[in-house]
Parts: sequence; C-alpha cells; structure tokens
Amino acid sequence: MAIVIQPYRPEHEPAVAEFNRRLEATGDPDLVFYKTSLPQWLPKLDGDPLYNEYFVAVDAGVVRGAYGLKHERVFVPGKGEIAVACCHHSISEGIVDRSYAAVGGLMLRDALVRQPLLYVLGMGGYDRPLPKMLKALGFGLALLPFFFKVAHPSRFLKEMHALRTSPLRRILLDAGAATGLGWLALRAAQLAKRAPFPRSANVTVERVPEFADWADPLWLQSREQYRMAALRDSATLRRLYPAADHHFTRLRIRRNGVDAGWAVVGERRKDAKFGSMKVGSILDCWASPENALAVAQAATRELEAQNVDLLVSNQSHIAWGRELERCGFFQGPSTFILAASKKYAELLSPFAENSRAIHVTRADGDGLPRNF
Repeated sequence: MAIVIQPYRPEHEPAVAEFNRRLEATGDPDLVFYKTSLPQWLPKLDGDPLYNEYFVAVDAGVVRGAYGLKHERVFVPGKGEIAVACCHHSISEGIVDRSYAAVGGLMLRDALVRQPLLYVLGMGGYDRPLPKMLKALGFGLALLPFFFKVAHPSRFLKEMHALRTSPLRRILLDAGAATGLGWLALRAAQLAKRAPFPRSANVTVERVPEFADWADPLWLQSREQYRMAALRDSATLRRLYPAADHHFTRLRIRRNGVDAGWAVVGERRKDAKFGSMKVGSILDCWASPENALAVAQAATRELEAQNVDLLVSNQSHIAWGRELERCGFFQGPSTFILAASKKYAELLSPFAENSRAIHVTRADGDGLPRNF
C-alpha cells in the first residue's frame, strides 16, 4: 500500500464516487465524502482567511480516504488573531476493509503537517474510533456541554427515541404522556429553573436579514472576555450566514437602545433519535457574559414562537450554560467533543480547565450549514 495524500482535484471526482459507493455498504448515508472537489460551503476567496479545502488519500489511482480542512482565525487575549484549522469529514476505507485501517492515522498526520494548530469537533462520544485515535496522537479532549428544553412535553415523551430504549421505558413514557403527569413534571422542573425577565432591562429583539457593520463593535468589545473565540466579525458572519440562506433566523438584541448581542437559530436536520419532533437549535450567539442572559432569552423565545417541540444547544462557556439553565434548559448527556492538537492545546493551557472559558457553539467546526 503506497498511499499518497494530495489536494482533491476534479480528476479525482470519479474515484471519490467509487470510494463513496464502497462505503455505502455500511448503511450509513452520511458516511460519504464530497462529490465535487470545489467546496460548496466556504470556497477559498482571495484574501479571506475562512475557507475549506479537501484532500484525498490515493493508492495507485484509487481513493482510499479523504478529509477536509476548514481554515479560520481565532482570537486569544494577549496573542491576537491566530490561524487554525478544523479537520472534518475524515473518512477512511478502513471502515469497510481492515487492510486500510492505517489510512485514518496517515490523514490526521498529514493534516497536522499542513496546520499544527488543528482541532476536531463533534465525533459522537469518547467511545468512537476517531476520539480514541486522536487521544493516541496526543490531542487533548474535552466534552462540551449539551443543553435542551422541552417545548411540547407530550410529543417529547412519545418521540424521543433516544430514551425509548426498552419496553419498560416505552410503557412509562407513554403513560406519562397519556396521563399528563410527564407534562406536569417537565413543566414544573423548567419553571423552577426559569429566570424572570428584568422589567428594567428595556431589551428589544429584531430579526435581521443579514449581519451588517453593527456586529463589529460587539465582537471587539467582548472578545477579550473569552479565553478563545473564533472570529465573529461582520465579514465572517456574512460568509457563515449569507442573506440568501433563509434557513437561519438572525436576531439582533439591544438593551436600552445599545447593541448587546446577537443569536442565530434554526431547525435542525432530522435525526432518528428525535423521532418526528421539530427540533430547534440555538446554534450560534455572541455577547459579553453579562449580556448572555438577554441573548439566551431572545433565542429561546424565538424558537418557541416557531413552534418547535424541543430546543437544543451546545455551549462551551460556563456563563452561557448557566444562562440557558435560567431559561429553563436542562443539561443532558453530551457527545460533542473538542479535540485539540498539542500546539492548539498550548494556546489554552491548562486545556482541561480553560475548555469551559472558551466560546464554542454548534456552529463551529463543520457544524454548518445544515449539520447542527
């Protein structure tokens, strides 16, 4: 096996199509690589530090693996803006043929050579192969919290397939939905956590079609208050959430007429563990920690107005998690892992402690435009 890793070019597209067909044997429709070599999301533009590029692992003209790098900049207090990359969609033929089991490690080492300040986000839990491989390569791993709020308890009890894992559980959940006891219990628990909205706050919320220059002062004023945050200036936000994409709702939040923060919410793609529920996500947000509650409340109310059954969000920073809980959210089991290369982890040293002081949401990594 003489694997050569090289940039994904148009001439590789037929071989990638064959690679995808071989992987389809797993039965997982998401276990395929991009059909086209030109990224449809975040293609490289002159002078823009935010872009995707793809690579393929080729063995005598046959593609045996592929991965993507999302290049971006983060801000670290005292160090300024730093170029990093997220390694994503790393897929190896080793999934279906153990003779290619080494390809995954070769691709990760290749990514580290291209960008030593490398991170991986998501991955589905510590028990999956990728986090285990990253740990063996010296990456630091931290589990980022997951929060949820039930808007329609009866539908939640009937449709939350991740909870309905045994006949007894299904009987109990159906009974809770039929009798109304489950509804009462969930409502009481959420109301007990909910913070009153301050009357004197004079907070206004506006849906905006796109992010404009008003977002820049918010970025500059708040970025020093986080141990690390990916750039969220207006230019970056317009690339992440272009005006032509109507899947997202963008919220501008003001307090006493002064911009306090913003949030982006949207409906998650369908997921078997949520059954037929309509699931809304607070997928991105920004404010200083002292204004996080106003933003969290605005995002929560917007999703509730959109009649979702369940609200979810991943938030790394302890202040945002606390404010979501004050909005009636619970913290649930998380599978959302941040894995940082040795060089990346050094920016956050001590990594385990500072992982709760950075600002990472579901929109980071490869979480857009629909993968949230």
